[in-house]
Amino acid sequence: IAVLGAGSYGTAMAYVATHNGHSVMIYARNKDVVDGINKNHVNPKRFTDVKLPDSITASTDIKEVVKDAACVIHAVPAQHTPDFVEKYKDAFVKGVPLVSTAKGIHVKTHRLMSEAIPAALGERKEEIPLVYLSGPSFAKEMVKGHPMAVVVAAKELKMAQQVQKLLSSIRFRCYASNDVIGVEVGGALKNPLAIGAGMARGLGFGQSTIAGLVTRGCREMRQLAIALGGKPETLAGLSGVGDLMLTCFSSLSRNNRCGMALAKGKTVEEAFDEIGEVVEGVPTSKEVVRLAEIHKLELPLFRAVDLILSGKVKPEKALRLIMGRDLGTEEFH
Repeated sequence: IAVLGAGSYGTAMAYVATHNGHSVMIYARNKDVVDGINKNHVNPKRFTDVKLPDSITASTDIKEVVKDAACVIHAVPAQHTPDFVEKYKDAFVKGVPLVSTAKGIHVKTHRLMSEAIPAALGERKEEIPLVYLSGPSFAKEMVKGHPMAVVVAAKELKMAQQVQKLLSSIRFRCYASNDVIGVEVGGALKNPLAIGAGMARGLGFGQSTIAGLVTRGCREMRQLAIALGGKPETLAGLSGVGDLMLTCFSSLSRNNRCGMALAKGKTVEEAFDEIGEVVEGVPTSKEVVRLAEIHKLELPLFRAVDLILSGKVKPEKALRLIMGRDLGTEEFH
């Protein structure tokens, strides 16, 4: 198995892939990371207390990494994904699935990953099968061997099932789906809502508040998924409500921690510096509002989060805007 990216999630995916008896090679740009993995079986930048299996190696040569792989796991952040894929598209082997773990909407092109990656592949898009992995899976818990379940989606169900068999183990269970849009929408949209949940926690509110946010947020996710051509039932699964609950209720979530920092008066930039990793919910938030305008959807929670992130209102005022909306029925309002 090849893994592209030696960040937290790439390292974690390499770790879980070994559970099924696979040897894994990670592509990393940083030679110190490669040397740390190959010589000491430790990623010196991520999870320095975790001893990686001997079956995990690394290289700075992407062609070496992918040449004999049964599948290639793409673990590069969403905003960098199109440029990365376009740069290295000639290295990919015809017929070998590329499994994207990137969650988000690419701001520059306004595309979901299922649109951005084929565009970046260009004339090779018909040669490289694409699969999208999503679901409740914190990297920190993956490298501890915690059992968890995710979903892998492809336009052709057989391809999703092929990847499902490759990656599933007693600790990492994959479910197959052919609803790429639904799986992608769930994976992308839970991030801005997790920022909102973090804000609620940072303001001192408890689990009742966050439970309401999760429930109503899932409804808004479902509305947008349907508008984009996804299946509503997918949003009730692992990539939707499953991932949403994980990120909204846990302080391990980078997006959640970003929201907490904002509630305490920090700027977005200060929150980024404090977290030290990519917070995908920030760029995704603006894209969700753009899609809401196109499809004439209200999506009040997403709009409130975006107002805060863009500096137009404070969290306290956004709360009043949400709670002061006209009353209506649960199903239609």
